[in-house]
Amino acid sequence: MTSDYIIETRDLTKSFFPATNLIDFFSGAFKQKPVVEAVKGVNLEVKKGEAFALLGPNRAGKTTLIKILCTLILPSRGEAFIDGFDVVKNGESVRRIIGLVSGEERSFYWRLTGRQNLEFFGTLSNLKLRDIKRKIDYLVDLLDMGEYIDIRFDEYSTGMKQRLAIARSLLSEAKVLFMDEPTKSLDVYSADHFRRFIKERIVGEGGRTIFFASHNLQEVSDFADRIAFMDKGVIQAIRAASELKSKIKEPGVTVEDIFKIFFRAG
Repeated sequence: MTSDYIIETRDLTKSFFPATNLIDFFSGAFKQKPVVEAVKGVNLEVKKGEAFALLGPNRAGKTTLIKILCTLILPSRGEAFIDGFDVVKNGESVRRIIGLVSGEERSFYWRLTGRQNLEFFGTLSNLKLRDIKRKIDYLVDLLDMGEYIDIRFDEYSTGMKQRLAIARSLLSEAKVLFMDEPTKSLDVYSADHFRRFIKERIVGEGGRTIFFASHNLQEVSDFADRIAFMDKGVIQAIRAASELKSKIKEPGVTVEDIFKIFFRAG
């Protein structure tokens, strides 16, 4: 492990057996079917305080990779470390220092206010009530949530829900925030505001690391320090975002164009 990096993976791989029925399962026939490798031999190094983007089309393996790094699923082989902790052997330690924000957030309690939700999740994290209240006050100010922190979650807009998800992640002093398509339900203006907020306040002022998965080329080129292109479970290339923006300026350029024109040529 290198102290300069907060995320490291070595030959990280995740294989799935294809969907099958109970007869195939009990007969063992499913073992004869081809294995699906969602993540194939991924090697990554992400620096502390970096905004790192994972760019790729749907079904590229981005979500599976994030789930492994967040200890939600186990890898089939290889290793992954978050701030020196092995995601398999030290899962509890990893979960203390990470947060996850998804574009399909469903884990909040709709009848509770934003504040009540944060108090509940803070309690689950074994934080003292005094510390929870202090942290909530700090996060409300940091995330500009004062106008709606005490209204019910079911009245929140999508952007408000995303901010509450970030607040929940930061309750436990998360060093790394994993974001899986967090802007997919936002309009263009809200998505742009969300990205600038994360870059300036969470990374810039807070010094935290962001691991941001998206299929949106414009989004990651504006947001990230570095960009990894992932397709069919494989990291095809990693480039500095500034390098990417200087070479690709034409409107309507797709992820596939980037791969053909930039990554293979670069």
